[in-house]
Amino acid sequence: MDVLINVFVALHIIGIASLLGGFLTQMKAMSAGTARFSPAMLHGALTMLVTGVVLVGLNQGEGHSVNTIKIGVKLAILIVILGVVYVKRDDEVAPKALFGTVGGLTVANILIATLWI
Repeated sequence: MDVLINVFVALHIIGIASLLGGFLTQMKAMSAGTARFSPAMLHGALTMLVTGVVLVGLNQGEGHSVNTIKIGVKLAILIVILGVVYVKRDDEVAPKALFGTVGGLTVANILIATLWI
């Protein structure tokens, strides 16, 4: 079961890399006011959602303790990110503030995952 959990952790990291990478590649465009939400950002957020739910289930199935408050906060942030990216995915230009908010929430989600014990 540990191998399966590690596979889903790797997929979860790939999802966050896709979301954050999509944001970082648009930083220059964001300062010019021409940034847009890429499909990679949407797919990364969806990958994070699916793999995160699977990871919680696998860890609970193994009898490991799961910090439900931490998972709930991360899920709430991810749902906001996913909602914004999904709604604005077809827009030619994303507003600077909204695009920056998605990037900030993505970094916040990473920090919560790594620093919250």
